[in-house]
Amino acid sequence: MASETILNQKKEEVKKLAEEMKEAKLILLTDYRGINVTDDTALRRDLRGAGAKYTIIKNNITKRALAECGIEGLEEKLEGPTAVIMSSEDYLEPSKIIYKFSKDNDYYEIKGGVIDGKVMTAEEIVTLAKLPSRETLLSMLAGALLSNISKVAVALNEVKKQKEEAGEKVEVAVVAEEVTAEEKVEEAKAENADA
Repeated sequence: MASETILNQKKEEVKKLAEEMKEAKLILLTDYRGINVTDDTALRRDLRGAGAKYTIIKNNITKRALAECGIEGLEEKLEGPTAVIMSSEDYLEPSKIIYKFSKDNDYYEIKGGVIDGKVMTAEEIVTLAKLPSRETLLSMLAGALLSNISKVAVALNEVKKQKEEAGEKVEVAVVAEEVTAEEKVEEAKAENADA
């Protein structure tokens, strides 16, 4: 009977984990060897701040939950100590936190994961984590747009100046022609008066 109770508990754990995985945008598997309690606590706090959950789950339960979700390709990654990081809100910020932590801690490494239902290797996750944040990308886009708008405004202002200068020259030329025409009329009158 004890074994049946334990078996039912494990089935319940698998079911609960599978439900969380189905809702998750990010599932990361990491090797947490060599991490001390202080660093682990700080990492968990940072991940909570990014809307992610950090748990240590037996590899067998994780394998069964992944299989229940229809996720294949991570079975070989579930060897040795494995931490599972999940987020149903955002995948980029938790990935960045884990990547930064793995750079600062030699033994901590990303094994692989799932982002928006797609199984990804550790290299793909690291590449994604190296991208600028959404806010940074939006600021870069805004800066580029403002730069282009400024360039257009300067160009339009130059066109306006050129047209104004051309307009003044045209007006001056017209005035000069009028003066010349008046002088010719005066000269003609003078010549007629003399004749």
